[in-house]
Amino acid sequence: MSIDRDTFENTSEDELEELSVPDQILGFLAANVDRAFKAREIASQIGVDEGAVSTALSRLKDRDLVEHKATYWAVTDDTDRLEGYSGYERATALFNERFGEENKEVWREHAPEESHPSVEEEQ
Repeated sequence: MSIDRDTFENTSEDELEELSVPDQILGFLAANVDRAFKAREIASQIGVDEGAVSTALSRLKDRDLVEHKATYWAVTDDTDRLEGYSGYERATALFNERFGEENKEVWREHAPEESHPSVEEEQ
């Protein structure tokens, strides 16, 4: 994708770098932390070839950054591991810019008062 000359001259090099496929996947999954997706759904959502997404997911799984069950993928719940991944911060910033930062207090206002039965089973 091309950019205009003004953007070229007035944007930092870091801002011009596109996120890698793994960064895009982690950003998308982190923005949808409460859901799991099939590789083709992720590819469709981030606009990347499904083969590239599948390869990146496998590599992210090897680094314990995503979890895989049957045909579904989800971001890990290990926040320390995620925060240690160098691309996570950039991906989070991009998705916060695109979708807005998560406001935990607003989320809590809309959260159910009782736990979902699946959460109770785990306890």
